[in-house]
Amino acid sequence: MTPDPTPYHLSRRKMLAGIGAVGLASAGTGLGTSAFFSDEEEFVDNTLVAGELDLLVDWQQTYDFGQGLQFVSAHPDHDGDGEQSIDVDGQVFKYSDYPDADDEDSNGANIPLLNCDNIPPTSEADFGADPVTGEAMDTLVQFTDVKPGDEGEITFSLHLCDNPGYLWMQADNVSESGGVGTEPELIVDPDNLGDLGDAINARLWYDEDCDNVYDPAAPVDIVLTLDFSGSMLYDQYGGVVNTDPITINGTTYTETTKIDLVELGARQFVDFLQNAGADVQVGVAYFDGEGSNDTQPRTGILQPLTSNLPDVDSALSNLRQKLADVVTGGEPSSPGDGDGNPNPFSNANGIATGTYIGEGVDGAQTELANGRSGIEKQNIVLSDGESFNGTGSTTFSSPTDAAASARAGPGGAIAPSPPSPETSVYTINVDGSATTLEEMAGPAGGTGDDPVFFNDLDDPLNIPTVFGNLAAQDTQEKVIMEDTLANVLAELADGNGIPLDGNRATLYEELADPATDPDREAFRGDGVMHCIALSWELPFEVGNEIQGDSLGFDLGFYTEQERHNDGSGTNTTA
Repeated sequence: MTPDPTPYHLSRRKMLAGIGAVGLASAGTGLGTSAFFSDEEEFVDNTLVAGELDLLVDWQQTYDFGQGLQFVSAHPDHDGDGEQSIDVDGQVFKYSDYPDADDEDSNGANIPLLNCDNIPPTSEADFGADPVTGEAMDTLVQFTDVKPGDEGEITFSLHLCDNPGYLWMQADNVSESGGVGTEPELIVDPDNLGDLGDAINARLWYDEDCDNVYDPAAPVDIVLTLDFSGSMLYDQYGGVVNTDPITINGTTYTETTKIDLVELGARQFVDFLQNAGADVQVGVAYFDGEGSNDTQPRTGILQPLTSNLPDVDSALSNLRQKLADVVTGGEPSSPGDGDGNPNPFSNANGIATGTYIGEGVDGAQTELANGRSGIEKQNIVLSDGESFNGTGSTTFSSPTDAAASARAGPGGAIAPSPPSPETSVYTINVDGSATTLEEMAGPAGGTGDDPVFFNDLDDPLNIPTVFGNLAAQDTQEKVIMEDTLANVLAELADGNGIPLDGNRATLYEELADPATDPDREAFRGDGVMHCIALSWELPFEVGNEIQGDSLGFDLGFYTEQERHNDGSGTNTTA
């Protein structure tokens, strides 16, 4: 860890998720743990505490012993039935309320309403009961009658509160034992070795939709519907985020604006889809307001749907100038009517007023109607404003009605929205009208106000991270490692463990690239939800050599602040 040059020292924060003393066997001996969670904080010789770094973890564990996946334990679990649940002001929200309608294997998802304010301390965790024996479990995993063919899975949901930080997943205290040698085992394993770790198949991956199921890729048509109003660029209307420089594909600006972060995130989104070989068509729509002489809102298609993703990347270049062209009454171009780098601190009086979110959605839906038949449709809408009609005489399209029309399909269009294919509407609120954008968000054929499809950002710096998460959902979920459990644990226990990437749209390889690689990003500190999943399976063909064997280990998540650190870690799990 790079020494902190300030006269105070912020402690490391550690959250250990232990799955220890695990045992699997073919005849009565099973999977057990001496699991623990701990959250350790220490402030030494402080003269000033400048901030906090806090990692919160929740989870859902499932187990299939031949009767389909069963809920085993979860945190939080307000009624102790093994299914993740919370009670918010008398209303209960459960894991099973959030299944992926397009995935027959999905039976729910980690509750998207969980955040830094409502996740209880892990000391209150209820580890449930073994669904086979009914015995109470004192730890995270404690099964006592596991057989070949059994499998299980845990999805951890990570929430980094307050400041941004780098994250690692770790293992510690790995141990194997042959246990008491039975006659059938000693015939095939006379030395009674601990063979269990090598017998279990395991997969570790980013579970982007947090549903405990590994998702392969599926074809999709997508339109990015972007807010081109003046408040995304001009300091006069809150468009400047900070005075730190930002570099986007080789172009460096001396300050950071909201539209810069949109360009960075959207171009990462497209680049990731291209490098992943995703079966996608992508288009770009924009919306602004209206000028004093306008009779129509300033909306349009920046890039029609295309599978040629370099064309989309080009359309997304130099969004500063393209936005400036639109709000001053021109057409988006590059380098445009100006010098290619409009000044965010210039006087912005006289630009278009209003934010026509509904019209932008309608325009995007018209473009999606030109897409492929029978293919999933997505409309990703980003705005920092409240939708309203401006000051002119244009026909106003309610953003919530426009989104409802998009979700409903051709037969459900609400005038003046056009008929369009059933579309999943994802929304990104950048410190704007959260209520409107949340009501708009929901799946194709479903209702709005769905938190799974809504991203609420207080900090615009999180825009690229959200685009990264959405891009990862449009490809097969990224597998960090797929091997025997013994080999997965060896990687997790080596040094700092496996460094995790806070933005999966960057081309970072967890096992091959150094932790300090520039493509690895810190996890933003806005409580954005990220899920890591670990599944295990004991194959049918495993023989008597594992009878009585046990495997013990602890799992952990470690975070350190991004500021004053380079992501190299500390080479310790303490």
